Amino acid sequence: MRFALCTVAIIWALFVLADGVDPGNFKTCEQSSFCRRSRKVQSSGSKYALIPGTLNTYADSLTADLVNKENHHQFAFKLEALEGSTFRLQIDEKQPLRPRYRVEHALKGQPRAGSIRVQRETDGEIVITSEKNKAVIHGDPFRIDFYENDVLVVSVNAKNWLYFEHLRQKAQEQTPEPEGNENQQEQDAAVETPKAADAIDDPGAWEENFKSHHDSKPYGPEAVALDFSFPAAEILFGIPEHADSFVLKSTSGTDPYRLYNLDVFEYVVDSKMALYGAVPVIYGHGQQHTAGVYWQNAAETWVDIQTSETNVVSSLVNFVSGSRNTPPPAAHFMSESGIVDAFILLGPKPMDTFKQYAALTGTHELPQLFSLAYHQSRWNYNDERDVTSVSAKFDEFNIPMDTMWLDIEYTDGKRYFTWDKFKFPQPLTMIKNLTELGRHLVVIIDPHIKRDNGYFFHQECTERGYYVKTRDGNDYEGWCWPGAASYPDFFNPVVRDYYASQYALDKFQTVTADVMLWNDMNEPSVFNGPEITAPKDLVHYGNWEHRDVHNLYGHMHLMGSFAGLLQRDPNQRPFILTRSHFAGSQRYAAIWTGDNLADWSHLQHSIKMCLTEAVAGFSFCGADVGGFFGNPDSELLERWYQTGIFLPFFRAHAHIDTKRREPWLFPERTRQVIQNAVLKRYSYLPLWYTAFYELELTGEPVIRPLLTHYPQDKEAFAVDNQLLVQDRLLVRPVMQQGVSKVDVYFPTIDDKKNGDWWYDVDTYQRQERSGYVSVPVDDNKIPVWQRGGSIVPKKERQRRASTLMLHDPYTLIICLDRQGKAAGSLYLDDEKSYAYRQGKRIHVKYEFGNGQLVNHFVGKPKYKTNAWIERIVIAGLEKVPSSASVTVNGVSQQLEVLQHDLSVVVRKPGVKMDVDFAIKLNYV
Repeated sequence: MRFALCTVAIIWALFVLADGVDPGNFKTCEQSSFCRRSRKVQSSGSKYALIPGTLNTYADSLTADLVNKENHHQFAFKLEALEGSTFRLQIDEKQPLRPRYRVEHALKGQPRAGSIRVQRETDGEIVITSEKNKAVIHGDPFRIDFYENDVLVVSVNAKNWLYFEHLRQKAQEQTPEPEGNENQQEQDAAVETPKAADAIDDPGAWEENFKSHHDSKPYGPEAVALDFSFPAAEILFGIPEHADSFVLKSTSGTDPYRLYNLDVFEYVVDSKMALYGAVPVIYGHGQQHTAGVYWQNAAETWVDIQTSETNVVSSLVNFVSGSRNTPPPAAHFMSESGIVDAFILLGPKPMDTFKQYAALTGTHELPQLFSLAYHQSRWNYNDERDVTSVSAKFDEFNIPMDTMWLDIEYTDGKRYFTWDKFKFPQPLTMIKNLTELGRHLVVIIDPHIKRDNGYFFHQECTERGYYVKTRDGNDYEGWCWPGAASYPDFFNPVVRDYYASQYALDKFQTVTADVMLWNDMNEPSVFNGPEITAPKDLVHYGNWEHRDVHNLYGHMHLMGSFAGLLQRDPNQRPFILTRSHFAGSQRYAAIWTGDNLADWSHLQHSIKMCLTEAVAGFSFCGADVGGFFGNPDSELLERWYQTGIFLPFFRAHAHIDTKRREPWLFPERTRQVIQNAVLKRYSYLPLWYTAFYELELTGEPVIRPLLTHYPQDKEAFAVDNQLLVQDRLLVRPVMQQGVSKVDVYFPTIDDKKNGDWWYDVDTYQRQERSGYVSVPVDDNKIPVWQRGGSIVPKKERQRRASTLMLHDPYTLIICLDRQGKAAGSLYLDDEKSYAYRQGKRIHVKYEFGNGQLVNHFVGKPKYKTNAWIERIVIAGLEKVPSSASVTVNGVSQQLEVLQHDLSVVVRKPGVKMDVDFAIKLNYV
């Protein structure tokens, strides 16, 4: 019977998946009652005001009472200054009928308070300053203007779209009574009868239906909404996850962007539909200033975008000419429940805002190096022999590979923490064989738990009351891959601890401490639920409705998973891949773009989506190489590998119904193209690893849009088919079918159209002019340039896995700027443990100038390594030196110098990584 249920679930799911996403399975704003109510305010405006005489000021904040002038309901308002040019705005009911949910666990800790000074206070206006920033609070109508260095960068409620549905008792339908019935009049007075502005007459206010699903909405309407204008900006970007352009589009006449974590298969591109993650941070950018807003709310959220003009190009022309005949860009956040909790990030530069957001929600911690290398996956590798054979084939064809992945079929009937004993009778032996080759295994563990009384995990969750509950207190039962399934309530710390304990090696005995983790389907996905997810009126720990916390469910799942891996081996950095994510989830996991399609448009959107995720905290992002659904032809697969190697997470993955697509199954030419691409990825692993360390250190994203470093170049604002790796590489993958050339944009650094020099990483041919350049490409060509003025570390000895490269020598690639200078950095440690946090690391800065390369250590180098510098490649020298000399500890020796086309190679400096040195070029 259990097998039949499982089979029915899988057949049902595959039938649904067969034809791709049906937008009709997901709500529009008009079908979401709180969205349509919140949106109505845009036509009428709202009327909120501070109540005179209620202002209180403190060292770091001020508070006051706020009133809705139409229904006279009062709210508590607080504005707090934080360190780092950030303010926090909170609005809650002053006396709610029940507490309203406040997001927990998204911030990395309690934000560090700043200080304020009241500069001026009048009857209608309060001006406070904090550092170089200023906030002007207008009492009636309520509005806050935020200034950075006396430039207005964010206005809150400038459009009067603040909307806050206070909690209320449901009015009982009354039978009309004759006039003069005083008893009935007194009863009516006791029951609050909100005015039309409270939207109590909306048919979805107290209960709501979508398709066959009913939402009981026991607490009635409780939406919150607020508008944010960006007067110094020309474009808005952020609020992932959507398969759309990097620059947000106007939502006038369309649905808003939706933030509601959902299981969406074969999603459509160029769409504002919700996907797997919800990260409610948005940025406004102009040539002189960048600012941001983090809207901390975990309920379903819609975001309307108002742009300066529908046409981005013409709006930029207006900006350059100094005219603004249209309102500034604005975002209108609308959430179903919770409170207003918004962080205002005042920049002023793009990187400043990214770092301000990282200071709040944290960063990825430095991953193990293997996780930055190549991952091989599919749903599913059939058995132990299949896993061993695929691993061996990578060696046979000399293609590096670090990690094999197992999808759900490895389990015993979709029971997690178990193995199929027929397909995988000796998992520890299989794992040991991979480990001896320097490779890793990742297994999937999803949050849906098979309802089988013989399954220990389900039995214990049932007995201990660990599942999410229905309104009547029963365990919620939905359908997912196992058939009938229930869902652990990860909001309960006891449940998280229990779940984490299952990863202990004395419980999950068929894995080792080197086996890592994939958390999928954690939106959560419920095949028979509304919009393929959990009903909103389920009840979580703390008596919170699922509607309050939906976008956090996957995040809480991750917290349990991360704790489990850390407890299993406290000194090994966990690696987790997650599909669902919220603000702060980056502290625990990498992400990927979900169930994409083997299609050129999906390849193109992998860059757009990961760039948006990166500026929202999720640098560790990638897409399924080749597309999850469908069968890519040779050209598409080749180009996808060439693109995937320049996204931080690099994994090939495919659906169970697709043809096998390991590289050797394609023609020899395709295999060689893929091999060359993968080898290039491995050669750049020192750069990726350094970038992730510096991300943890500074909050600066690993991959970046062009505007990050070229904020004044208006043409660069909307470029989302290119990316920067730190500020060192510019990557423009070939993502069009059958092309022999691509247009590459080289950004400008000033009003005179001057730009950086860029060097082709294959030929070192220099590109000196800025603007669009048509670049020829062939099958093997990946258009990548290194910035003049940068130094990039590489390792160029081929190994089967990155773990075997630990002590391999380094090559430094030095590309000179117009002044003949360059600088860069390198980070190294044991690539696995947390010993680096106790100082066992080497972080070194390199500088080249006046014909000499020197190094400077950031802190004392305490990590012992056998690695050394094998080669130094210099591009951009005006003439070729006759020789070079290296000086270490006052002792000098001569080095050989060779000219190699457009570069000069200094051979075998032989310098260990933990010593100071100077290498000088000599000229006759």
